[in-house]
Amino acid sequence: MSSKKIGPNEETFLKKVMQRSSIPDIYDARDITIVVLRSLRDLVSTEVSEKTAEDFSDEKIAQLWKDANPIVAALAKLRPPLNIDTETFLRRIRQEGGLPKNVSPESAVIAVFSAIREELSDERRQEISSFLPGGLKVMWEQI
Repeated sequence: MSSKKIGPNEETFLKKVMQRSSIPDIYDARDITIVVLRSLRDLVSTEVSEKTAEDFSDEKIAQLWKDANPIVAALAKLRPPLNIDTETFLRRIRQEGGLPKNVSPESAVIAVFSAIREELSDERRQEISSFLPGGLKVMWEQI
């Protein structure tokens, strides 16, 4: 996607994703993280998405959550949360994520979910969980 400079807190965050999913490159980890978070944002309400963006203590990590495309970001505020199942979510990650051959969509999602959960308050984690279908909720709650 992009080769923008990675800040120290963002690097620490992305290294967690790399280690937890066996993604070998930090830029691949960032690209995959963006796809997982975009897909996750599509499942939650606009209100929860905005509160989640405010929950991050580091702006670089918050930028991973926010949509970089202003048109898509504006349209997302107008539509309700998507109602998709776990398999559709994983298919999206498989198709859009550019996953290395040895990395499954499930392991990438769990890695991103676990890293992002560490950045959020209990309240925000619970709000996001309430929007997730069964299989994704299990992945979200894995430690």
